[in-house]
Amino acid sequence: MRIGELAKATGATARALRHYEQAGLISSERAPNGYRVYDERAVTRVRNIRYLLAAGLTLDDVRVFLPCLDGDLTTAPPSDKGIQVVSERLAVLNRRIAAQTAVRDRLQAALRRAISERRRSAA
Repeated sequence: MRIGELAKATGATARALRHYEQAGLISSERAPNGYRVYDERAVTRVRNIRYLLAAGLTLDDVRVFLPCLDGDLTTAPPSDKGIQVVSERLAVLNRRIAAQTAVRDRLQAALRRAISERRRSAA
């Protein structure tokens, strides 16, 4: 199948597919006219890549899962490396959430002070 067909079958853009290929996550052959041609297995692989990316992993993280990208990713037994990558990504997200929560709390406190001061000066 050509890149447009793979894009349609997976919901990925052609640009994303070229990016995945450049990253070594998928591969294609070249037709005599120079078009990329993918086999049917690429549909499952791209869907799994998109699933992992949507879960918050990066393309570098996804590389760890290469051995199981061609099957049912949700039922594959977890590898030690996969668990490590997901744990590290979760730790990064938790740090970001904590930082954002702290910023929100400071803004909220500053807003309360500003409203309180405004009410006092208006009275």
